[in-house]
Amino acid sequence: MHDWQSLSHVRWEWKYHVVIMPKYRQKEFYGGMRRRVGVILRDLCRQRGVELIEGRAMPDHIHLCLSIPPKYSVSHTLGF
Repeated sequence: MHDWQSLSHVRWEWKYHVVIMPKYRQKEFYGGMRRRVGVILRDLCRQRGVELIEGRAMPDHIHLCLSIPPKYSVSHTLGF
C-alpha cells in the first residue's frame, strides 16, 4: 500500500525532484567528477537523514529524487 515513514507525531511520504545545475550550465560532470559527485551526495544525504531514492548525473546537471523528513525544509537541505 503506502511506504509511509514516521516520527513520533507525523507520518509522511514526500518525494522531491531536484535538479542541480552549475553556473552557465558548464559541462563539468564528466568521467571521474561524475563518480566523485555521486559519492559526495550519498554521504551528505546519509549525514542529514535524507533518503536518496534515485540520482542521475548528466554532463551539465544532476537529477535527484529525495525523500526529505518534514523537520527539514527543502531549501535548508539543499543549502547544506
